[in-house]
Amino acid sequence: MKIAIIGYGKMGKTIEQLAIEKGHEIVLKVDIKNAFTWTNEQLKKADIAIEFTRPESAIGNIIRCFECGVPVISGTTGWVEKMDKIKDTCKKLDGGFFYASNFSIGVNLFFKLNKILAKMMETYSDYDVSLEEIHHTQKLDAPSGTAITLAEGLLEKISRKSKWINEAIRKENDLPIFSKRIENIPGTHSIHYDSEIDSIEIKHTAHSRLGFAKGALMAAEWMNNRKGVYSMDDLLSQTIT
Repeated sequence: MKIAIIGYGKMGKTIEQLAIEKGHEIVLKVDIKNAFTWTNEQLKKADIAIEFTRPESAIGNIIRCFECGVPVISGTTGWVEKMDKIKDTCKKLDGGFFYASNFSIGVNLFFKLNKILAKMMETYSDYDVSLEEIHHTQKLDAPSGTAITLAEGLLEKISRKSKWINEAIRKENDLPIFSKRIENIPGTHSIHYDSEIDSIEIKHTAHSRLGFAKGALMAAEWMNNRKGVYSMDDLLSQTIT
């Protein structure tokens, strides 16, 4: 499979290493040096594109892939309020698009666990719920896309919370997300249920970028030659129930 890597940072380089080990070919690497000079002709040589850039660049990159007829995998967060636009454009241009706020298999299992526990805790109003996410200092968006996905899962199951909020001042029915930025932390997400009697916590801790890169490459292999819009739920539906 011929792959274009759009966003050749730490994640892109890890994906490249894994892809080459599996016998794939990297036909385009986009980084700060060629961000404004790479061409559609270069992109069209790829069977699939993997996009990990910045929120302000992601939409243009994704649409460009649609226009060139190249299915695209994106893990860039911080722009999903424009998701309807991307889905409409994908359909209009008969493109292929796969998005995940987090490509780690473990995190996606954690998403499922979060909803199961939240459904159980709906009955127990004595427990207040909150989220904490910790990332490296280069992480641009706060809260993280993963934290937002977890928060949306909680709001789906716990009726006493109406919206998530990333601020210290909040109302009783707000779901707080506390964001911390610490050097060399790939990503830690925890859900806390606290009462006067006790506390319950579930946590996912990433030890490196390798899990994210493996999931992104798995998605790229699965997405090759597919049309339409997909997510990790589609990819993992046969192995996670």
